[in-house]
Amino acid sequence: MEDLPASRVDAYLRRIGAGRPGSASPAALRDLHLGHLRAVPFESLSIHLGQEIVLEGDELLDKLLLGGRGGFCYELNGAFALLLRSLGYRVELLQARVYAAGGAQGVPYDHLALRVESEDGRPWLVDVGFGDHSHYPLAFGERGEQHDPGGVFRLVPADGPEGDLDVLQNGVPQYRLETRPRVLSDFVAGAWWHSTSPASGFTRKPVCSLLTETGRITLSDRELTVTDGGERTRRTLTDDAEVLAAYRTHFGIDLPRVPIPLHPRP
Repeated sequence: MEDLPASRVDAYLRRIGAGRPGSASPAALRDLHLGHLRAVPFESLSIHLGQEIVLEGDELLDKLLLGGRGGFCYELNGAFALLLRSLGYRVELLQARVYAAGGAQGVPYDHLALRVESEDGRPWLVDVGFGDHSHYPLAFGERGEQHDPGGVFRLVPADGPEGDLDVLQNGVPQYRLETRPRVLSDFVAGAWWHSTSPASGFTRKPVCSLLTETGRITLSDRELTVTDGGERTRRTLTDDAEVLAAYRTHFGIDLPRVPIPLHPRP
């Protein structure tokens, strides 16, 4: 895949509040990762606005850079891969299956994560599309505990095909990661399923969530949750005007109307 034009790289870096790094270093990767999480929300709003999700480079970048939007894993990590490649990192797209309560795994191509090599050859697990997860890249080859502001993480060899890894957060398996490289078009079926199926959690209600310097802010349908310094407050927004104002104020997203749950559940 070709590098992005310099103008798009610069626009992307402005979007995440980052300067152009002097090299593809691990330190720069950490800064880019954290900046992305704090600037680009994890959100499923397109599903509930009747907007098509297109997994192609220009469309992903237009949504993030021109539309001021975020997205879910396929969009966020798909776009971030384009930026990182253009900055000199070696990037592979990896598919994963997310663990549900009880240990069941999701559908194939349930999740998109990245394996990124910095200039020193070290591989990193990069994931800016899993919501409340690690704030910084995780060392791909490390099997011990990795301490991060988002929790204690481990990458554990999984039962089954050689090379698969279970990604654990605070001892709880989050997803099973396959280490065979993929291309973005491989994830089209997974994105379609998650954006249309009544069995997908993404179709039940709109969600928008963003990491902040002191915690996290999430709008789930009409419930606004703010975590600040370890303290959590929740309130229900009462009317459409208040919901639209919350999207603008907290996430920088200006919507034409309030998203309506595609497949609501009681």
